Amino acid sequence: MEHLPSIRRSLQMLVLISLFVTAYFAKDLILPILLGFLLALTLSPVGRGLYRIGVPHVVSGFALVSATALMILAVVALSAGTVALWSDEIPQMGREIERKLSGLTQAVENVRSASEEVDKISNGGKETVNEVVVQQPGLLDTALDTVSTTGASLAVILILALFLLASGEMFYLKLVQVMPTMKEKKRALQTVYDVEKRVSRYLLTIASINAGLGICVGLYLTLLGLPSAYIWGIAAFMLNFLPYIGGFVGVVLVAGFSVVTFDSLGYALLAPFGYLLLTMLEGQIVTPWLVGRRLEMNTVAVFLTVVFWGWLWGIAGALVAVPFLVVFKVICENFEPLHTFGHFLSAEQVKPEDSREQQRVDLASQ
Repeated sequence: MEHLPSIRRSLQMLVLISLFVTAYFAKDLILPILLGFLLALTLSPVGRGLYRIGVPHVVSGFALVSATALMILAVVALSAGTVALWSDEIPQMGREIERKLSGLTQAVENVRSASEEVDKISNGGKETVNEVVVQQPGLLDTALDTVSTTGASLAVILILALFLLASGEMFYLKLVQVMPTMKEKKRALQTVYDVEKRVSRYLLTIASINAGLGICVGLYLTLLGLPSAYIWGIAAFMLNFLPYIGGFVGVVLVAGFSVVTFDSLGYALLAPFGYLLLTMLEGQIVTPWLVGRRLEMNTVAVFLTVVFWGWLWGIAGALVAVPFLVVFKVICENFEPLHTFGHFLSAEQVKPEDSREQQRVDLASQ
């Protein structure tokens, strides 16, 4: 009997590892379902508000999902042609960047040549050449496969969100019914509503902030004279959903395109500099002010979560990492055994007297 706690912890660890292994191999199935639930959570307060003024859940759900689908189609229609044209010109752009940065590339080439000479000397003057030829799939096949996979995932996300929104309070009522005691019923219902409220507020606020950033980036690059600047506004909107990584990627891409477009290297650097300045203002001032302290989270926890889910699911995992963290934080705040994790994930500073009071409460409950 004395080994039961250690056995229980070992089993819990094995279950956790099994869940992550399953998530890794079942990404294509799990990810659209989770995104469908997140979309429904985001739009459900809007649907509930429409229900209060007499709009049925089915009608409001269909209208909200249709509006979301139309926005996605509008973004694709605006950017698809220009992006396809740029993809054809990528080799030429690469040569142009190499020509304008010839001084820097020459220095890098000198370092590489020196490194090769050192390798030859260390190998006794013998050159070892290993040539591997890998058959790559055609560009058209890759593009068609990506489009079909993305389209199927979007269809699953939108249809699942539609069903969840059209069902209204049905899932909440079923959750309450399966709980054995009244206390657990109240806590489960409070947790669900809190998750819905916080996730919806977070995602809607972040989407609005990113839209504002995209508009500012597009206007700034238009003033500089960068062609198709609205595409970079759309890119800024989408990339900013990736914490830390998205802003860096956007700066690098804008820098490369502006170097190709403008003759003067100094003038070309104004584009990435302005992009970087706008993202810094958004990240350091606008987002903390609009999101609020209650939804702010530990920077280290956010970074590690983004890195972990990015490693597990790639870019899609990095996109959903922060909403997952918000959901987990709300659950921790509503269940006493998980309060420690909730405090760790929060950005708020815990005062010493609050910590001592919490310890007294925990001791009293024991």
